[in-house]
Amino acid sequence: MNELKIGDFSFIWGKRTYIMGILNVTPDSFSDGGEFNHLETALNRAHQLEAQGADIIDIGGQSTRPGAQEIALGEELERVIPIIQEIRKNSSIPLSIDTTRAKVAEQAIAAGADIVNDISGGTFDPKMLATVARLEVPVILMHTRGNPQTMQELTDYNNLVEEIKQFLQIQIQKAQNLGIPTHHLLIDPGIGFAKNYEQNIQLLRNLREFKALNCPILVGLSRKSFIGQILGRSDPKQRIWGTGAACSGAIAGGVDILRVHDVAQMRDISRVSDVIWRN
Repeated sequence: MNELKIGDFSFIWGKRTYIMGILNVTPDSFSDGGEFNHLETALNRAHQLEAQGADIIDIGGQSTRPGAQEIALGEELERVIPIIQEIRKNSSIPLSIDTTRAKVAEQAIAAGADIVNDISGGTFDPKMLATVARLEVPVILMHTRGNPQTMQELTDYNNLVEEIKQFLQIQIQKAQNLGIPTHHLLIDPGIGFAKNYEQNIQLLRNLREFKALNCPILVGLSRKSFIGQILGRSDPKQRIWGTGAACSGAIAGGVDILRVHDVAQMRDISRVSDVIWRN
């Protein structure tokens, strides 16, 4: 199925690139930690992302940067549920909840979120995929290894692309077996998660390989360390145009959704890249 409907919004895969704006309501995310972890600042940021042209807003209360410590369930809920409820009072924009916990996913959907974005691909919480099936919402399955404390030590692959494809195929099959329809499944190869510099570049060069899984592809490239390594810039906020170049390359590779911090700039880049690279 080449279309996903969320409320009044239609995502027609292959027609154009869709932009997912990042809203980290955390004190410790690698790029914008502490900027939007109060209700008022988070709500202002959500309005800004929507005004800049985001198609989806991705709300996360648990940092997944390398080395991040896991927070308590109650703390994650306290961070994300109020902002979802507040956004929903004035906007129907599709919202995704960035979580690996089934209980957070369930309460976020009840509060008004539409999509579950699980960086573990449904592996950290054994109840996640069954919960998504029961909620009848789309889910983004990402590849990673280990957890944020250990993932950068787990970068040994015999065949990087094939092993990631195999992981995603297994999780797709598990989701389908639990009753999640194919048109509710999206995939993310997990750039920066249990991958080193060279592997991130290799993934970007081989994104079309993941088309074989017949699911829309999301990538998160925004301000990541491999871009900083190329540019020699340690400040993530100085990596906007490097991110733009990577995003354009991802569009050439057939990606469907870009998860980004800098929505206005990446919207322009995607519009031009779509004209060049999409049929």
